[in-house]
Amino acid sequence: MTVLVTGGTGRLGGALVARLDQPRVLSRRPGPGRVAGDLATGEGLDEAVAGVSTIVHCATSPRGDAAATEHLVAAARRAGTPHLVAVSIVGVDRIPLGYYREKVRVERVVEDSGLPWTILRATQFHDLVAQMFASAARTGLLPVLAGTSFQPVAVDDVAARLADLVDGPAQGRATDLGGPEVRPMADLARAWLAASGRRRVVVPLRLPGAIARGYRDGAHLTPEHADGVVTFEQFLAARAGVAR
Repeated sequence: MTVLVTGGTGRLGGALVARLDQPRVLSRRPGPGRVAGDLATGEGLDEAVAGVSTIVHCATSPRGDAAATEHLVAAARRAGTPHLVAVSIVGVDRIPLGYYREKVRVERVVEDSGLPWTILRATQFHDLVAQMFASAARTGLLPVLAGTSFQPVAVDDVAARLADLVDGPAQGRATDLGGPEVRPMADLARAWLAASGRRRVVVPLRLPGAIARGYRDGAHLTPEHADGVVTFEQFLAARAGVAR
């Protein structure tokens, strides 16, 4: 089995690559274990996908994800019928966020590809939640969404699930993957403050609009699939240990 990983130099892709046996990593720049190709233009993709049995599409960008996926699918179809595994987000079809709408378009490209496909939706990464808090805390306060919970999951837990999907047949929509705990955002914020040694007043804000309402309603949660292992506190403790 030959596996090509897009986004293999990123956080999730790198964690997945570490679990696979000599995968190809798609990158704009060649290097050890890498093949050069550009998802934005399609250049080099035919060579990158040649002979692969599975493609794991971890690459993502704030803009142009659907077009990039179309380029990848076109090259994959020219190469044969590799299994295409794509990563998405729980709630993309229920929260009208611009980035989520683009992810829905990506899912449709995968579903209509004519290839055997699997889509794994996961909840927000621990890293993303911590980054949100770090950004928000610059104001001197720590604003959070009132009445809103999150279910953050470890990147390594998502990588482990992807590695399992690589070894199996195409599943279509795979079972969603959520973190082990559904926690109020304010609770997670206080845990982040304690771990980072910062002092901020946590201020819940009730924002108007369909996006905030979607988050309050829990459209981004999957409590019935709380299959992740690493808690937010464990993630914070591990990151602090690395920083030392």
